[in-house]
This record gives sequence, C-alpha cells and structure tokens, in this order.
Amino acid sequence: MRFTGTAIRLRIMCGACALAVAFGAMPGAARADDKSFVMKITLPTINDAPHQYGKNLAAAVEKNSGGRIKGEVYPASQLGSIPRQIEGVQFGSIQVAVIPPEFFVGLDERFEVMTAPGLVSTIDQAARIAQDPAVQKLMLGLGANKGLHGAGLFIAQPSSIITRTGIRHLADFKGKKIRIVASKFQSEALERLGATPVAMTLADVLPALQQGAIDGAIAGIAVYANMQYQDASKYVTETGQPFIFLAVELSQKWFDTLPKDLQDIVLADVAKEAKAINPWAIDYYETSRKNWQKQGGELISLPPDEQSAMMETLLSVGEDVSKSKPDLHAAYAEVVAAAKRDR
Repeated sequence: MRFTGTAIRLRIMCGACALAVAFGAMPGAARADDKSFVMKITLPTINDAPHQYGKNLAAAVEKNSGGRIKGEVYPASQLGSIPRQIEGVQFGSIQVAVIPPEFFVGLDERFEVMTAPGLVSTIDQAARIAQDPAVQKLMLGLGANKGLHGAGLFIAQPSSIITRTGIRHLADFKGKKIRIVASKFQSEALERLGATPVAMTLADVLPALQQGAIDGAIAGIAVYANMQYQDASKYVTETGQPFIFLAVELSQKWFDTLPKDLQDIVLADVAKEAKAINPWAIDYYETSRKNWQKQGGELISLPPDEQSAMMETLLSVGEDVSKSKPDLHAAYAEVVAAAKRDR
C-alpha cells in the first residue's frame, strides 16, 4: 500500500502523540517529585547560634535535595513577632521556626520545662541534654496536634540579666521590673528574688529598656551584643539561669506536601545540624561575652555566697510550679532525670 505525503505526516504525528501520552503517563509521579519547594526559616535573633543553624540547615537541605528545596533564612523577626512566626508555621506560610521552646507555651505548657532554674549547671551539660533521646522524644512530640512537627533541639547559651543600673547583689533584685518570656518557671523565680516579672516579646525589649518601661530583661549575651543593647544599658549580671535552648519546629502542613524522600532529607538534616551546631554555639557564647565587653558593656557576677543562696532559693521552683499539673510535672521529671544522666 502506498501512502501520500499527507498520510505519512499524519501517521508520524499520531505516533508522536502516542509516545507523548505513554511517556507522560509513566513518569507522572517523577514529575511531581521534581517539583521544587520553598523552605522559609524564621528566627527572632541575628548573627548568633540560631541564625548560624538556620544558614547551615538551608544549605544542607538544598544540597541534599538536589536543589528541589530552596532554603531562605529570615533572622531578627523579619517575618513578624514571635507569636506571628509561630502562627505562620502552624498555618504553613512559614516552613521552619528556630525559637526557644518556651515561646510555644500557649500551645502546650510543657514547652516551658527547659526553662526550669537549676536544671542545668554548665553549657556542656546543656548540649548533652539537648541530644538526650528521652528529652528529644518529649520536646519534639509537643505541638503535634497544633500544626507543628518537632524535629530538632540544641543549646544556645545561659541566660543573663541586663539592667539599667546593674544587679551586683541579691538585694538589688527587689522592686525591679524585669522582662521574661511567658513562663511560670521564670515568673516564679523572679518573684522569689523580689522582682516583678513582665512577659514581653524580644522585639519590644530594647525600646522598653530605653524608655524606662522596664528595669531589666532576661535574655542571652549574644542578644545584647548583636543588637547593640549597650546604648540602653551596659550592665549584664551573669546569673547562668535558666539556660536557653532552641527548638526546630516544622510546619506539619508544609511537611505533608513533601514527597517521602524529601521528608526524610529534611528530618535527617534538621537532626544532623542540630547536633553539629552545639560546639559552635558554645564557642560563640564566649565570643559574645568578649564582644559585649569590647562594646563597653560590663559583665557582673554575684558574690559566690550570694550566687549559692540564689540557687538554693530557685532549686524548688520547677517542682513547686509543676506539682499541681500532672502532665507538666511528668515532663519536668523527665528532664530532671536527663539532667542527672548527662552531668
């Protein structure tokens, strides 16, 4: 049978269409897997351990996903106040938050157990606790029914107190209004020392100090040094309590959209980088202390006997605050046991 040129062209076109349909049906899943995803990482501070962690995580995930996940890091609350950042993660507009767990206390009060005073005595012990399997199982499981997928935990540094006039003795706490996070453990601790706790998000602390709305604030030395707090006050008292941990929370809504291989990559990289950042965080803590002094800030230590007296006053805070709340008390007992294991 002979075909005209038109018939031959029609047969070629039909064959091409058939091949396109066949090949289109076969790799449909592959094309879905090739879809790229944006991973926005939010954090409230800048140029410190959580910021470095965010950059490390973004680079690792982008590399290990072959570029299918594009990491973007937003430090210094660029995506809104801490409550707005948390909401963004819950609803999926933000994919990852690197924030101290106590800021999630509105979702589950057990998030605040890591702020119990006296839980940790050294930064090296804190790094070990952050990697303790029981602690990770507890802390990373919180918020699962509130749109969060806990994936990592690491240490930042111990807390200190910046004040407008300086705290050099225990008696200097009395009557001062001091900023805290929304944690009963922190409020109870300050009340025992004679101070008035004021819950406040980090973005409001510096202007409140400058305006005299508060007398001081509890935070980390890296915050004071990196955000130029010396313009408001140069006095930092190193109480060493409580220690500041960072939780890495994924948006469950976003996580569920990822193909299984990308889910595995994200979880593996979050955990790997959370472990890897601990030595960096410890070194950076000492660097921040030096930077604060270079900027004209002063580091104050309570007299040894008064530091010991302070710790005696605060050691029962965790037990007293949690004993009437079974879930919180069980969580507190879990981290206390880990602290003893990881001394």
